[in-house]
Order: sequence, then C-alpha cells, then structure tokens
Amino acid sequence: MNLVLILFVMGIVFLGLEIFAPGVVLGVLGGIAMVAGCVLAFINLSVGSASLVVVAAFVVLGCFLYAEFVILPKSRFGKKFFLAGGDRSKTSQPTLAAKEEVVGKMCVTLTALAPSGYVQVDGKRFEAFSQSGFAAKGEALRVVSLDNFRLIVTNP
Repeated sequence: MNLVLILFVMGIVFLGLEIFAPGVVLGVLGGIAMVAGCVLAFINLSVGSASLVVVAAFVVLGCFLYAEFVILPKSRFGKKFFLAGGDRSKTSQPTLAAKEEVVGKMCVTLTALAPSGYVQVDGKRFEAFSQSGFAAKGEALRVVSLDNFRLIVTNP
C-alpha cells in the first residue's frame, strides 16, 4: 500500500510540474507513475480497493486537466504560459502588388539589392529582385515585371 501511495504522490507531483516544464516528459512520467500505482494496487490489494485507486487516478487526472486547460489560462499567472489569440488585423506577408499598378513605374531601393531587397513604389514597400545585379540603397530603378511575391526591377 505504501508503494502505491508513493507512486500516486510522484505522479501528482510530476503532473503538477508538467505545467512549468516545456514538452510532455514530466506529464508522461506522472502518467506512468499513476498507471504503475494502479497496477500495483491490483496486484497487492483486493479488487474493490484497487478499483477505488483507479477511480481516484481518473479523478486526479481530470482535475489536473481541467485546472491546466480551463482555470489556468484565465488566471493572471497562467496568462504568462499560454499564447493569447494573435492580432488578426495584420498579416505576416506584405500586400502583393497589382501588375497594372507597378509595371513600368520607377522605384527607389530602400535596401541594397544583392540581388534581392526592398523597394518603394508610390510610397508602398515591396520586395524586389534586381535583374541587373547589385543595386545600392537609394538607387532609382524601373519595375519591369512581377514575380509571385516580388517585383522584378532593372536599371532604367
């Protein structure tokens, strides 16, 4: 009975520490300890007592899961561990240029193009590729075509 209790306490401690540790290692160790405690309960105790141990294991596991995924994310302490919903107003990709709006226009390099970098066309920033090789920052170039996600520029 003492070994069953020790394994349960170890399982509870590992499950509690799993909240603070990255990965699932401590959670898995806690689960293994609790399963081992249940197995030892069936070996060393009567079926009725062992069944109570299994029910207790499920109750403890349910309480930890509820606390970790429902209560903790709403607490001030838990907000440091969970990601909040992202800012949906911005995108990770810059807006794509419309071919008819940029092809043939002059642009200014915002960064050195070696051969890729950023240019500005009509006050908007776009990623660009220089067909004529290296272009220094501040150089005036002409947009000749459009690739999937970038402008193709060359010397005027």
